[in-house]
Amino acid sequence: MSEPNEGAGASPEEPQPEERADDGAGAGGAGAEQPQERDPFEEAGRGPLGGAGGTGGSRAARDARRNWAGAERIYEIRGDSQYYEGNVFLNQQFLGGGAAVVDGPVPAEELRRLRQVYLEAPGYGRMKRLLRSRRLLVLSGEPGSGRTATALALLDEVAGDERVVRLDPQETELRTVPRESIKPGHGHVLELVRTDGQLSDDQEMPTELHLDRLSALLTGADAYGVVIVASGDLSDRLLRGRYGMRCTPPDTDDVLDGHLRALLKDADAAEVSGAAGAPEDGALARACELARSALVRDALALEELRPAEAARLAGHLADRQRGQLTDAQLLDACARFVPAQAREWFAGADAPGAVPAALPALGTAAFRMAVAVFNGSAYSLTAEAAEQLAWEFSLTLDPERAPGRRLFGTHAANRPAAARSVLYDDELDLGTDQVPVRAIRFQGTGLATAVLHEVWHGYHNARGPVSRWLRALCDDPRPQVWVRASLAAGVLCAWDWIHGYDELVAPMAGADSPLQQMAAATALAQASREPSVRPVVKSLLSEWADQRTGRGEHLRTTAILTHGYGLAAGSVSASLDELGKLARRGGTAVLPDVSHSVLRLLAGAGPGTVVGRLGDWLRDGRREYRDLVLLTVVGALRTKTTFLWGLEDAPELEAHGSWPCAATLAATRPQQSQRIADLVRHALTSARSGSAALAGMESWMRQAAGDEEQLRALCDFLPRLVDDVLDADRLRHLLKRLVEDVDEPLDKGAARRMWDAVESEMEQ
Repeated sequence: MSEPNEGAGASPEEPQPEERADDGAGAGGAGAEQPQERDPFEEAGRGPLGGAGGTGGSRAARDARRNWAGAERIYEIRGDSQYYEGNVFLNQQFLGGGAAVVDGPVPAEELRRLRQVYLEAPGYGRMKRLLRSRRLLVLSGEPGSGRTATALALLDEVAGDERVVRLDPQETELRTVPRESIKPGHGHVLELVRTDGQLSDDQEMPTELHLDRLSALLTGADAYGVVIVASGDLSDRLLRGRYGMRCTPPDTDDVLDGHLRALLKDADAAEVSGAAGAPEDGALARACELARSALVRDALALEELRPAEAARLAGHLADRQRGQLTDAQLLDACARFVPAQAREWFAGADAPGAVPAALPALGTAAFRMAVAVFNGSAYSLTAEAAEQLAWEFSLTLDPERAPGRRLFGTHAANRPAAARSVLYDDELDLGTDQVPVRAIRFQGTGLATAVLHEVWHGYHNARGPVSRWLRALCDDPRPQVWVRASLAAGVLCAWDWIHGYDELVAPMAGADSPLQQMAAATALAQASREPSVRPVVKSLLSEWADQRTGRGEHLRTTAILTHGYGLAAGSVSASLDELGKLARRGGTAVLPDVSHSVLRLLAGAGPGTVVGRLGDWLRDGRREYRDLVLLTVVGALRTKTTFLWGLEDAPELEAHGSWPCAATLAATRPQQSQRIADLVRHALTSARSGSAALAGMESWMRQAAGDEEQLRALCDFLPRLVDDVLDADRLRHLLKRLVEDVDEPLDKGAARRMWDAVESEMEQ
């Protein structure tokens, strides 16, 4: 096989052989007088994390990126008292206002309103039968799920005469309910104070014996009782007993329609009496149509409203029909539902303020945060991250006490309910391969951002443990972990640069871990999406670009990797300007990282700009530029497209994620095919890169032999590599060697098609 010819096939605009005389030992003939430089082409195509796939696959990165797509749209809650179900439940769920009921008789007026709008939850009939036979029922459900409304409706029905009382949750202990608190002939509702349904290590778990005692007390007084508990350890235990049932919310649309009918009956009656049109054209129909409109659904950012939220939305829709709200005000009110949920979740999440009593609540708060960061990812990763954050929370609350982990706490099937999330079957992206996983996601597109925003802006003391947690996740070599964490860190930096930079970016950017440097670069690029932060990031990277030794070298590497996303400098062209400067200043030591960043830009949304700049650098003639181009081209032959994900969408490339980057670009950007081929041919004919480029072509040929679509793309590309007989001989010799390979011979049919493609150019 003939050796790669340095000048063969060079286009008129490319450097001629005499301009490439220093491609061998070194510039100026100094190779014998200086220490042997490490040849960057030996590992061309390997990423900064040590392998082509070290940065993870494009699908995983895309899912992580889209998780924060709405991070710039945050709504504050200003004085809205309608967050909690608990003690102000009646203000949320029922028509009208009124003072919150904590203890004592439930007002008859509220029970009458409940009868007008209450929609029976699934299993209501069985709940009623169980309550009548055993006098006691334990209902498990999340706040806002209609559990309190269901309890009151049941007690109102079985006790009759509007004899329903609420027991004070602060004063009533389930295990020792005093006999004197039971009112004969009445229904009693007790909502346990803990919203996470868990008990701390020093609390005794109520058992069936305690419930039996309460049931006997109720029976003796001809009374009834309903105990309400959220999902968690206690709920799991009680649901397995004789008294427990899960309260499943009724259909949201039905709840909404029922409240709208009650709220708008007078308006529709007025329209009909005034001959304004048929009832189906009235206020109720318009409100129902508006409720199901894309504008309202998008503003809510929730897949399914809970009954309490449906009641609140009905009130807003009714106000809109009465002219008390404009369309903009209605949408703004809808957009507050998700932040209100986040505020409810974290209000007093460390109560009672000491470990171990606070540990269960901290675990639930940590789980919600973990779902926010890993939304749409594997449940196992999310659960482990939640445990790590719970540890950080606990140590911050009580630095002298190291917390342990519950081994058999809340079951995985029940835990997602605490974070308004669901488990589902999915595939986890490993780059070119996928594996089946049990994944978890929020039931709403706005919850992830709202949760992160609530904790970061609402609770300053939580910033320390959250920052330490994210930094630790960014040091996890699994891309499914560090990519998620680094993007979350970038969002936090965009919200508060001063704090985020010092706590998140700076420690990672100066670390000697390539992984942490890459994570810092990803976070900086994500933060650069915020226009007010971008100039600060750009100035910071300019400062780091001149660093040379010690920690400064790590900062320079981080700057190089950040420019690979094309965001910090303001554009792809500006990023290439910065990368070119870094290549000239840093020399051979920085070329692998610079070429990786250029390659990432090449696989982005504007490859034409990058291809044009590579040609400009070749024509410039300086060795640093030429080596940078050659390394980038070899990387394009060796690196699969999926490993070169960026923070901008390039959907047309995703279908060819397993192809080499050069192959994908040639197939999806036909207008760039010849320019890419010219660059590949230059790499094949250059002494410094010839062997590495030929190895890249070999890898492409082997992969294409087993993929018909890729084989067609390769056969279309090969003629573009042939400018003279030396180019054709080089490719024919490569094919001949591959076919005759003893260990792994290339398929002869595929090889024949590649051979014919090369020959077709020579025949012209």
